[in-house]
Amino acid sequence: MTRLAILGSGNGTNAQQITEYFAGRNDVEVACIIYNVRDAFIAERARRLGVEARYFGRKDFYETGVVLDYMKERNVDWVILAGFLWLVPEEMLRAYPARIINIHPALLPAYGGKGMYGHHVHEAVVANHEKESGITIHLIDSQYDRGTTLFQARCAVSPDETPDSLAAKIHLLEKEHFPRVIDETIKASK
Repeated sequence: MTRLAILGSGNGTNAQQITEYFAGRNDVEVACIIYNVRDAFIAERARRLGVEARYFGRKDFYETGVVLDYMKERNVDWVILAGFLWLVPEEMLRAYPARIINIHPALLPAYGGKGMYGHHVHEAVVANHEKESGITIHLIDSQYDRGTTLFQARCAVSPDETPDSLAAKIHLLEKEHFPRVIDETIKASK
């Protein structure tokens, strides 16, 4: 059984979709959901899904190693970043080499880097009158929004697009592709 830890900072829609995608499978399961914003709705989603969820603060991630110890206790094999807004610590990168997957709401390398997440990305894409946007699913490295690209999906950006309407298109792409690409990446690694 391959066990996943999902790391998130916000609403948790991707965490829910991933958990539901793997529910009932006998080869992959979501072992835990880890979040770093105390009142993030992802915790409530985890509770509703019956998945163990734990809050960890900045010191836990970067100084004490408590998060990595917790993931080892839960026998985590892969780490999935689903709206997780902090840079992953080097210690975690070493513990899970080429086994940490992120999703970004743009076609990297465009609109990536520190501070480029969620609505900030959509606002920049619309403000720059881009003709297309999309999602990038990638393995991470020690920098924001870098690492090996696993998959990209595109959508048109219309002349009258708003950040909200673009966000809706991006969410549909995430729902359609993120769980499947995680599944295919895990299978290909065996």
